[in-house]
Amino acid sequence: MVLDDLGTSLRSSLDRLQGKTTLDEEDVEEIVKEIQRSLLSADVDVSLVMELSDSIESRALDEEPPGGTTAKDHVLKIVYEEMVELVGDSTELPLENQTILLAGLQGSGKTTSAAKMAWWFSKKGLRPAVIQTDTFRPGAYDQAKQMCERAEVDFYGDPDGDDPVEIARDGMEATEDADVHIVDTAGRHALEDDLIAEIEEIERAVDPDRSLLVLDAAIGQGAKEQASQFEASIGIEGVVITKLDGTAKGGGALTAVNETDSSIAFLGTGETVQDIERFEPSGFISRLLGMGDLKQLSERVERAMQETQAEDEDWDPEQLLEGNFTLKDMQKQMNAMNRMGPLDQVMDMIPGMGGGMMDQLPDDAMDVTQDRMRRFERIMDSMTDEELENPRVVGQERTERIARGSGTDEETVQQLLEQHGMMEQTIEQFQGMGDGDMQRMMKKMGGGGGGGLGDMMGGGKGPFG
Repeated sequence: MVLDDLGTSLRSSLDRLQGKTTLDEEDVEEIVKEIQRSLLSADVDVSLVMELSDSIESRALDEEPPGGTTAKDHVLKIVYEEMVELVGDSTELPLENQTILLAGLQGSGKTTSAAKMAWWFSKKGLRPAVIQTDTFRPGAYDQAKQMCERAEVDFYGDPDGDDPVEIARDGMEATEDADVHIVDTAGRHALEDDLIAEIEEIERAVDPDRSLLVLDAAIGQGAKEQASQFEASIGIEGVVITKLDGTAKGGGALTAVNETDSSIAFLGTGETVQDIERFEPSGFISRLLGMGDLKQLSERVERAMQETQAEDEDWDPEQLLEGNFTLKDMQKQMNAMNRMGPLDQVMDMIPGMGGGMMDQLPDDAMDVTQDRMRRFERIMDSMTDEELENPRVVGQERTERIARGSGTDEETVQQLLEQHGMMEQTIEQFQGMGDGDMQRMMKKMGGGGGGGLGDMMGGGKGPFG
């Protein structure tokens, strides 16, 4: 995730305050220095770094912690609020008819982002269409067409055309029935006069409601010049940050947002069309600081369950609390989990599971877990319907056969059966609970009081309400 190193170093700094009830100047100075080092190494502009660190330092020294609040929680709250202020609000994107123009350099991820955004709008009940106007890059048309097919959205392009402005006009006419038009433009290896002239002509032809600048998270300090030139040319209302699943530092994108006086619209978090998130500042910073993001998590869970049920209409996850929990149910749950995205991203969204806990795990922990899940899936694919419905019939002979058929070993088959047994026991505990018991359990999971799990999921609130 973007700025992961920043999150790790911030958490490490705040851990030094563990057990303290008051702050002295030395504590505050050390934390502020760590914040400055982390932000600068993440390519955030120096002026922004100084502005942020000065605000944190003055508030930490001047404000009295509320009664019963530890020094660590007090500083964490200040850092959270100031970081949210730094990244700003999310770009306004009403769910209504509109035209969006995408700008950016070659390789920034515009074509992929166009298809991802179209997929996102389609899941919100709108009919999107992508118009591909890039006649400069070989393969741009084919890539865009394939991505839109995967996203199952309308697409227009002309593989033989050489006038991007004409393609844009024709595309708007050909897709006039669409609710949302996303116009993908050509990029260059650097900001060139012909690129700026071309995108200005396309803007006049399609008259977009908003223009979004697409930036690779690894762009660094070069983001400032690029953002200012596109802002002067067509006006930038928002930024799409791509490739956040890699090792990119990401600070340059924050600089671009500040330079254009705009906001962040979307985050690209992977290679598939589903790997896109609507930017929510409170959840983004909350994940960064290891406090989870239940709103984004709930959206992913809901989407994954809907897609899994669409494949098998007879499967209803709510029935798990009524009948027996079989290996078929476990298989469906694992399919739904796979649809939620990479495991490390999901873990980051769970309060108490991401952040500091993830820092303590080996670097390959998530890869090992994903590999284990894939082996479990192969094992279940090698089982008969009888074995999936009633795992207790699996004895030694069946275990040997399943291991051979799945290309695994008997020990892994036994691990799957043990995992199923533990999940079955957990679900049986839920089955015996009344509504009151369930509510008390949910409150306990959310930290009790008014800041429980339900409150954090509602309305996109942050961890501090």
